[in-house]
Amino acid sequence: MDCLICKDLERVVESRWSEYIEARFAAYYRVSTELAAYKNVDMERANSDLEEHQLVCSSAAEVRPSAPGAAKEPTTRQQINEKN
Repeated sequence: MDCLICKDLERVVESRWSEYIEARFAAYYRVSTELAAYKNVDMERANSDLEEHQLVCSSAAEVRPSAPGAAKEPTTRQQINEKN
């Protein structure tokens, strides 16, 4: 993708995901889950922003499969979950 907005949004998603994982596995998570919950919401919002932009982005449209039943590329979050 050549779209700068897509690249920026992808960086935000990666950053929010990392922050969530860090908060989720931190020692203080056992005491208070509130911070991890906020990080989770931030991550989901960033992911939603990226997906919404990709629906209207002409650069992302070239990458998306056009066939109705075509396999969808996994999102960054899905790739990370598969690694863990």
